[in-house]
Amino acid sequence: MSKVCQITGKKAMIGNNVSHSKRRTKRKFNVNLFNKKFYWVEQDIWITLTLSAAGLRTINKKGLNAAIKDAAAKGYLTEIRTLA
Repeated sequence: MSKVCQITGKKAMIGNNVSHSKRRTKRKFNVNLFNKKFYWVEQDIWITLTLSAAGLRTINKKGLNAAIKDAAAKGYLTEIRTLA
């Protein structure tokens, strides 16, 4: 399971830790990811998605079906886990 949002495609960024003396060391900025369960009405199934907070806002704005279609068209959504 990779640390990538399945709706927006957001993933970790690389940056610098900057100390008081301005010494720079590499660090990683992780994405605010969580697993969320949704009922997909059009398919009549429960699915689990790995989302960022921005991905959840996108689903609230567009709707689940439209967000999934957009993510699949952009190549972010590779696998949907279903709950039987």
